[in-house]
Amino acid sequence: MEIKKDLFSPLKAWKYAFKTPVSFPMEDIKDRPRESQDNARGFHINDLSKCIGCGACAEICPTEAIVMVKRKDLEEKEGEHPERPTMDYGRCCFCAMCVDICTSGSLKMSKAYVLNTPDPQKLYVMPEESFPAPGGDILGYDKTPESDLLDLKRAEMPAVAGAQAKKSFVEILKGYSMEQARAEAARCIGCEICVKTCPANMHIPEYIDAVWQGDLAEGLAQMYKTNPLPGICGSICTHKCETVCAIGKRGEPVAIRWLKRYIVDNAPEAMYEEVLMAPVSKPGQGRVAVVGGGAAGLSASYYLRTMGYQVDLYEAKPLVGGVARYGVPAYRLPDERLNKDVELLEKIGVKFLVNTKVGQDITLDALHDQYDAVFLASGLPQSRALKLENGDHPDVRYAMPFLAAARDYQRGAGEMPDVAEKAVVIGGGNVAFDVARTILRLQQKKYGHSHVSLVSLETRDILPADLEEIEEGEAEGLRCHCGFGPQGIELFQGKIRGLNTVKCLSVFDEKRNFCPVFDPEQKGMIEGSQVYVAVGQMNEHTYFTPEHLERIALKGGKVQVDDWGQVKGAPWLFAGGDIVHGPDMIHGIADGHKAARGIDVYLQSRSETA
Repeated sequence: MEIKKDLFSPLKAWKYAFKTPVSFPMEDIKDRPRESQDNARGFHINDLSKCIGCGACAEICPTEAIVMVKRKDLEEKEGEHPERPTMDYGRCCFCAMCVDICTSGSLKMSKAYVLNTPDPQKLYVMPEESFPAPGGDILGYDKTPESDLLDLKRAEMPAVAGAQAKKSFVEILKGYSMEQARAEAARCIGCEICVKTCPANMHIPEYIDAVWQGDLAEGLAQMYKTNPLPGICGSICTHKCETVCAIGKRGEPVAIRWLKRYIVDNAPEAMYEEVLMAPVSKPGQGRVAVVGGGAAGLSASYYLRTMGYQVDLYEAKPLVGGVARYGVPAYRLPDERLNKDVELLEKIGVKFLVNTKVGQDITLDALHDQYDAVFLASGLPQSRALKLENGDHPDVRYAMPFLAAARDYQRGAGEMPDVAEKAVVIGGGNVAFDVARTILRLQQKKYGHSHVSLVSLETRDILPADLEEIEEGEAEGLRCHCGFGPQGIELFQGKIRGLNTVKCLSVFDEKRNFCPVFDPEQKGMIEGSQVYVAVGQMNEHTYFTPEHLERIALKGGKVQVDDWGQVKGAPWLFAGGDIVHGPDMIHGIADGHKAARGIDVYLQSRSETA
């Protein structure tokens, strides 16, 4: 039956026109919140302890009723912005899309509301847990799995399975297809929280948006503004950015590193070179020597060339690349991807002087005489020693020389390193897992099976290695003994029988200082006829003379520099990367970029005063 609307029905309201409205003082009703109809949504409440200020709510609001406002009581800290959403209830349409897209789950709507005021300015508020009245737990609206606007699961990366992976040094990860990359890029909300955490402050939302738009040239251009080694970083960056990704608050973080790799792998060579060459100036500003061909040295070389400096890079080994070349196994970073980054730097005019060790083949003072400035980025080439009973046995090996020899073997430049049928690796970081997984592959090739045990002070939940390294290692058959400390190497008839261990109760003290505590009653022995030590790396300051050490400052073996990478006590000398901040690829790249700008400021100011 058709229902006809009474055209005069609005006239019924006239019976209230001459009645006096009744209102109640706020203090009389503020403690008596009333629940509304079942379909009422109410006002917003926001758990400020969960809110990260990502701004997704403001971005999606169709009426522009939400404005992000910086709070003076919130400090800048990693993983969040100091802004919080404010709501203009004169504009809000109560669609609740802001709740549906909230990355942290902090934003909800409550029916326990009281807002009685003739002042329209008071309709503009910053909701908190208790707003707008006590009893804010009367839920009006919250997202459901059906209404959630965020895709919380990342696109799966095609990869070689564990049992098959350890049969060769072929790269494990295969890279995204265009469909997978675009689907993953669509998950990014562009909040830029990741940018603050990235040591290089890469333009992450911009290059991810370029993937979504299918504009690989723009993606490359955005990456090169802050990172001239996207091929290397697309494979082995420590991806600190992903640890603070807003999507990761409730789901899996956006695969930022893999999207970087997608751009590099799929951009045509001509496009790649055009983007790289565009900002490069002709030499003429001056001459700079770079010591070390790792991430920091390569980064500084690129940015110095864009500024018009002639750059000569000195590398002690036959090939440029640093730990990426001689430490990271090929199944994580094949030479082809590394070569692409290095060769493109050669094309823009960076000169590589390999097999030249500064401090041995040429002195630091000689570089000072021949160049206008020197950037020191020699890395951490030595493995840290570990004092153990029988630790001087010839079958005790160290991580860095072993990985270098294994990598030479992988590229056909050396013999296969000798590996025992059973081996034990000491350490819990990425290097330890690289050593262990490399041994697995060499054993598989030599014996047709593998047996590697890894011993770490840390329990599995606090291992310093990346989770993917841990999971991939376990899938390949690595035996992890987490929460145990090495006590000594047991011998039988002059040969290593195994590693004696003791239970580790804690690794750090209350101030987070390294201070392991053991339970001497819980002892054991892990079998193996070789022991590999991978508990850290050390500087090699052979290029510093006693005169240098009188002027410059070292602290804990690290070179002390100012905010521009300038070495204190030697204004012509700059330093960065591992020798300043410890081992981290992306930090080294950031240091190289910063030092290049510092060198430019130093040389330009010097020429102005000359």
